[in-house]
Amino acid sequence: MRRLALRLFYFFNLSWTRALLMLISSRDIRGRENVPPKGALIVASNHLSNGDPPVLTVAVPRQIAWMTKAEWFNTPVIGPLLRLGGMIPVRRFEADLQALRRAQHVLRDGGVLAMFPEGTRGGDKGLRAGEPGTALIALRTSTPIVPIAIWGTEHVKLPRDLLRRTRVDVRFGKPFTLQSSGRITRDDVARGTETIMREIAALLPERYRGVYRDMPTEVAAAKE
Repeated sequence: MRRLALRLFYFFNLSWTRALLMLISSRDIRGRENVPPKGALIVASNHLSNGDPPVLTVAVPRQIAWMTKAEWFNTPVIGPLLRLGGMIPVRRFEADLQALRRAQHVLRDGGVLAMFPEGTRGGDKGLRAGEPGTALIALRTSTPIVPIAIWGTEHVKLPRDLLRRTRVDVRFGKPFTLQSSGRITRDDVARGTETIMREIAALLPERYRGVYRDMPTEVAAAKE
């Protein structure tokens, strides 16, 4: 019953979110066919603004569970909505074992987990160095990852842009799976994090690549 209630609330929330986004943005979304129609999956995106989660919730063609910073769950209105939507609170920049267990539970059930590997917004500086959480979960669960790039959301300012449609671009890359040498080591997680961030960077225009701007041009061009 609880799972049905969560699903109904999710699609109710999705409907009004889609309607709002139609008012404030025009979206160019490419590569959605790279999202497998079923099975456990991690979608990993860069993070520019607070507008990223609603845009990606609409763009990803499956129901997703967000790893969301714990601070949001303490706000009067947003907190209860996040709980109703089945989102997972995470204490950033520390070993949050409870969040890790809940994330693994979503994946064991064949769900889709959405994460921002940077751990916070990069803003106008572009991609920040990735945090290890996404790679650790992917390695522990052998779950494929679909990289996502999003840009344009940093220009959407409410309520100013309520009726002025700002262009937002979303790109989905092809799924890949991180490999470990057996027992997962810190080096495995570090290499996995680097792989995830470079897959995301390859989908972004150069000005958004931040600390991953040194990517060879031919590699990035092959992804676009």
